[in-house]
Amino acid sequence: MKLKKKSRRGAFTLIEIMVAIAIFGMIVAAIYSTWVLILKSSRVGQEAAAQIQRQRIAVRTIEDSLTCVQSFQASMKYYIFAVQNGDQPMLSFAARVPAIFPRNGRFGDFNLRRLTFTVEAGPDSEKDLVLRQNPILMDVDPDEQSNPLVLARNVKNFAVECLDTNNGWVTEWNDTNSIPPQLRYTLVLGGNDDFRGAAPTLGITNIVTLQSSTMPTVVQMPRGGVGAPPPPPPKATPR
Repeated sequence: MKLKKKSRRGAFTLIEIMVAIAIFGMIVAAIYSTWVLILKSSRVGQEAAAQIQRQRIAVRTIEDSLTCVQSFQASMKYYIFAVQNGDQPMLSFAARVPAIFPRNGRFGDFNLRRLTFTVEAGPDSEKDLVLRQNPILMDVDPDEQSNPLVLARNVKNFAVECLDTNNGWVTEWNDTNSIPPQLRYTLVLGGNDDFRGAAPTLGITNIVTLQSSTMPTVVQMPRGGVGAPPPPPPKATPR
């Protein structure tokens, strides 16, 4: 009588199961790491593109306004050209801005406005380049004062130099009765701190030629000087 051989069913041992789980965990970890890296790279790329766009907007706003500067000696308290550098940089002047200038709808037909660019504290301990505007004969309204237009965020440096025909480039403009023929500004924006442990910066330095000059007082006043009576009408010639 033949004995039947017992069939052995295949099964995994505990060690094989543990090795399989370990390999599966490594694959999941690799997929997760790759996914996180892709998301991080995408975010850095989007922030870099946004940073470049913000710089372009800031540069265009500054240069568009500088090409429209106006100044009149007889009303210099309204048309003063002011420059300040250091910890609280500031650039302020009067300009007749174009129709496409930011926030034009807020001021209606008052396109002759004082523009003031400043660098102020923003969110997350950053510094922002902001712009405040007000019609030339009016004060800054409370809403414009509290909510200025933010042109650029995370500003690392904003410096302005004026061309003095006698002293070259200067950081202060003391000739309050005129405007400089050229202006050189530097704008540096900080980047993403998560990019390989360092924050890349984006900087630009441009020179702008001011296309206008200060109108002398004598040109604004009637012929003959301040307070002079108008010239008499010409005598009739007898026919």
